Amino acid sequence: MLSGFKVISFNHFHAGPMAAQLLADMGADVIAVEPLDGAFHRNWAVANHFVAGQSVNLLTTGRNKRSLALDMKSEAGKAVARKLVENADVVMENFRPGAMARLGLGYEQVKAFNLRIVYASVSGYGASGPDRDLPGQDLLLQARSGFAARTGRADGPPTPAGPVIVDQHAASLLAMGILAALLSRERTGQGRLVEGSLLQSAIDLQAESMTAWMNGARSATSRGPHGLASWCGSGPSGIHATADGHMAISMAAPADLAVALDLPELAGFDTADSFSKSTEITRIVAQRMPARTTAEWLPLLAARGIWHMPVKDYDELRDDAQLAHLGVFIDAESVEGAPITMLNHPLRYDGAAPPVRWAPQRLGMQTREVLSEIGYGADEIDALIASRAVGEPPAPSSN
Repeated sequence: MLSGFKVISFNHFHAGPMAAQLLADMGADVIAVEPLDGAFHRNWAVANHFVAGQSVNLLTTGRNKRSLALDMKSEAGKAVARKLVENADVVMENFRPGAMARLGLGYEQVKAFNLRIVYASVSGYGASGPDRDLPGQDLLLQARSGFAARTGRADGPPTPAGPVIVDQHAASLLAMGILAALLSRERTGQGRLVEGSLLQSAIDLQAESMTAWMNGARSATSRGPHGLASWCGSGPSGIHATADGHMAISMAAPADLAVALDLPELAGFDTADSFSKSTEITRIVAQRMPARTTAEWLPLLAARGIWHMPVKDYDELRDDAQLAHLGVFIDAESVEGAPITMLNHPLRYDGAAPPVRWAPQRLGMQTREVLSEIGYGADEIDALIASRAVGEPPAPSSN
């Protein structure tokens, strides 16, 4: 789909590399440019977990890319970076605002010699404004945006989501913006600047509930009581403890709940009460659910057409038949020969997900290849490597 498009990714950590991976999955030639000692996400790992020397962060965001190790602070390295960008379709970066301009590769600088460039940047708080230089990290943005304040139980503290959902959403939005800009360029011949921020991505995640609040909807608490999933939800939509686990119950009419859960006290509530008396309905349901096991509740809820789902943890997902049908988990081999599991591209095109062309690569694994493509001769490449302007992996041991 994106075959023939060249993307230069000056990215680190999660949002930028993930957005670049989405484009790589769709067929773009993505060249990941990293410092000689590797980008942050190559050297730091969630849960401090590495597989055969590769961080799980790299395994998350590094597939289908070629790797170039480059010292962009050296004059020779800057020259290489400029040559890379001269004929690129897309430049991506997620450094703090102004960092790329100081290296001579800001949007206006690149546009001066590549008018067709789509330049995509994502930062913590945006490229301008009073807080543009604050550190941008998922947890901080969950706190800043109201997300944490509106997540969790009313009788507990503000609660962050465990996964880095702000970074992930920012990546998806950035990839979407890049695709729109490329389409516009194909029609007009003009490139574009695409800018995203973790802050606005965190706000966008809350579009439904925040729009309700900004237009006058109110609640007694910031978070739902008695397991209600949201301050603005209908009772008893939320997570409730059973005798041996937890069950999600979504929107359900009180009359159906009265039968399924053997709760005659709900029979007197009508559908409109699901909102106006959501706290009371949720409390009644939450007190009833521990009377049976999850397995015992399943057929009773299904019989009344109540939307429900047992709460699963990661260990249970490999046995999920629907996830298996969708091919969500990809078992592969790393470049070091270790078994790894990756998550598949989340979309299908003509019924199939794009193939994995390359597992995450060693740092600088394609340095020589990429430099040769942009016009450097073998002797010049040797000289750049010798001067430490660029890097490549060490030669395999003969032992």
